[in-house]
Amino acid sequence: MLLDAKNRRKTVGKKQSQRAIQEGKAQEVYLARDAEPRIRQEIAKLCEDAGVPVTEVETMAALGKACGI
Repeated sequence: MLLDAKNRRKTVGKKQSQRAIQEGKAQEVYLARDAEPRIRQEIAKLCEDAGVPVTEVETMAALGKACGI
């Protein structure tokens, strides 16, 4: 759940997220709806292939605030 994202270990950014997904370290991925479409598609595809659940968040600002970044 997004509410407890501050207390969880997290990876921020496209490259770090891609690496975590590919290495099997990602348990869940949060994608902001207002993120660049190309990046959203790449990350969503990686998650689908790896079986990692994706949670969509309305904005990047809301995601940053929820994660404490």
